[in-house]
Amino acid sequence: MIGCDCHVHIFGPRDRYPQIATRAYTAGIASLDELRGNGEPLGITRFVIVQASVHGMDNSCLLDSLEALDGSGRGVVVVDPATVTPGTLDDWSTRGARGLRINLYSGNPRAGLRDLERRLHALTDITPDGWHIEVIASLPLIAEAAWLLAESRVPIVIDHYGLPGSETPDSANGRALVDLLRRPHVWMKLSGPYRAIEGPETDPLWTTPPAAWVKAFLGAAPDRLVWGSDWPHAPRHGDSRCGDAPDAYRPIEYGRVFGDFLMAVSEPGRLEAILAANPARLYGFA
Repeated sequence: MIGCDCHVHIFGPRDRYPQIATRAYTAGIASLDELRGNGEPLGITRFVIVQASVHGMDNSCLLDSLEALDGSGRGVVVVDPATVTPGTLDDWSTRGARGLRINLYSGNPRAGLRDLERRLHALTDITPDGWHIEVIASLPLIAEAAWLLAESRVPIVIDHYGLPGSETPDSANGRALVDLLRRPHVWMKLSGPYRAIEGPETDPLWTTPPAAWVKAFLGAAPDRLVWGSDWPHAPRHGDSRCGDAPDAYRPIEYGRVFGDFLMAVSEPGRLEAILAANPARLYGFA
């Protein structure tokens, strides 16, 4: 099995890869070599790099990392749909980009349905064939926009268990999310379990997947689930100073995130699908 980590970020030196002034945190260096050193001993040799909010729309670090991965990487970029050209997207596609990200979570506490609708429609018009739109937003917003996402004519990927917080799959919002996931074009990232809980992030909740949500998603769409570590585990909202010095990442071991996920799913066939077969289909790996 060729395993794939479908949600990571890479950060290089800030003099080469500047971070925006309105960032939610200041990211320290988190290199591709370090990531591979964590993942490859565990059989994770493919990586999907997601554009981090601190880099805004400058995808340089992501694209350089894809070049270094030489076919073993894919990317989810952030663009301005009004200015990006088809030629640019075609070039990025040859380098491994496969998704366009909508971030209504980092630094967007008041984002609502109109924001999501506007961004989704704008990106849908420019999404290349074989690409998808990735959405990170809170569960209440996803549930409110379920009809909109259900009607999308391009595949939709939802980040971090749908950020359910304290809600359960049996809540009204939870049922809306699970029903949405039954649509054949909607995918879910089982990533960043510490983002899927509400309250103090204490050990072992940092790395333990939310069992009820895992069960519900496996029942709804086992062939459209992918796993992600969310490495290097950015600081919790509100805990960062956003100054010149880097904010500390969460003190989480990559191997523990992976191991706890294996324990949560456990069944070999399902693990093979989530870690290898499903990502190969979604991201176009050989």
